[in-house]
Amino acid sequence: MHDVLDPRDLVPDEAQQLDSSGYPVGDLGHRAITAAAEGDLGALAGIAGALARLERAADWPFVETSDDAELAALTDQVAALPVDLATLERRILGAWTGRTVANTMGKPVEGLTRVEVELYLRASGQWPQTGYLPLLDPLPQGVSHLHESAPFSAAGRFTDIPRDDDLDWTVLGLSLLEAHGSALTTEAIAAEWLDALPFTQTFTAERAAYRNLIGGIRPPETATHDNPYREWIGALIRADIFGMVLPGKPAAAARLAIVDARLSHIGNGIYGEMWAAALVSAAMAVTDARAAFDVALGVVPPTSRLHRALVGVRDLRETDASAIDALNWVDTELGQYNWVHTINNAALISIGLLWGATFVEAVGLTISGGRDTDSSAATVGSVFGALHGPEAIPGDLIGSTHIRLSSSVRGFDKISLAELAQRTFTVYARLDADSVASRA
Repeated sequence: MHDVLDPRDLVPDEAQQLDSSGYPVGDLGHRAITAAAEGDLGALAGIAGALARLERAADWPFVETSDDAELAALTDQVAALPVDLATLERRILGAWTGRTVANTMGKPVEGLTRVEVELYLRASGQWPQTGYLPLLDPLPQGVSHLHESAPFSAAGRFTDIPRDDDLDWTVLGLSLLEAHGSALTTEAIAAEWLDALPFTQTFTAERAAYRNLIGGIRPPETATHDNPYREWIGALIRADIFGMVLPGKPAAAARLAIVDARLSHIGNGIYGEMWAAALVSAAMAVTDARAAFDVALGVVPPTSRLHRALVGVRDLRETDASAIDALNWVDTELGQYNWVHTINNAALISIGLLWGATFVEAVGLTISGGRDTDSSAATVGSVFGALHGPEAIPGDLIGSTHIRLSSSVRGFDKISLAELAQRTFTVYARLDADSVASRA
């Protein structure tokens, strides 16, 4: 469950995080798993101490800064793109609509492996996936469970867009930008988390940071104190709103993402949010996914693991490898990462966008890779909707269900996507006016 209050989760997860980040964990990971299974809290405390004393291997080949100034300077090399104002409002609505539809498509199978997803989709008569997934009972052989959200996110079981943290964060980001604009600070974000979003509706790194805030810890220490999830996908899923309000300004979107990400993440966790914000921003200005991908790659530190993974996917596309080849590559080259990690899920997002010719094909490809299927699919949906507008999303998937959003963010439950898009455009117009005024 990744319970941030339970050392039976925290210690094994910390061992895995360190092991995938160049630290000589040795048998500490196995010992942590055993102690957790036995409920041996004393042993877990000892293992946690040993993990804290580890130093990164001297031959670790990556340099992964979390310094705000260094990361902001990296974005300076990424140029702005011209935006077609005549289509911008439709693109913003497309991003909102695509995010919600794709998120629902991936929710029931969240956390399943690639093999399990294929088994479930084949049993559902959707291989490849064509829409929302039914709730199968009994489950197909080889699939032991579905995500806890499946009973209310499976086909025919919702009348509005099902609530999800991937969508709550986009809504919360809009609320923050309405209040603070480009003057947004990490402290303001922290205050809004505590005020507008229930603790129980946060997960992994966000829940750890939330717990830390309640305990009096301030950013950026909130990202590192007892937070094994500091490079997981949580920051990436908060990114899209920054790209929506800063269309054609990927560098500015990435810089706002830094302000947001540092509350709960470091390293590749921050880079993931920078990348996704720049990706959506670029998609608001171009019509080709590859062009948006190339622009967004420029905000990712070239000495990082995330950069290497994204380049690996791009190189496969350039050699005319198949989507299956690319999915196999993720399993082989990035299989060491937890299913909720930034790096492997960003690679799956890239595969959907670079190989998928239609909305359903792009989203379906990403979901077929397994892991954090609702989060990764949601980003693909945002980008595809930003590239092509809501017209590119099948009308039967929007139907009467994807008009209003269920949300845990105070004051936003049952809000319409049309209103969210309109308010997003209003923030864009204000930020754009402020930018013009600052240059005058």
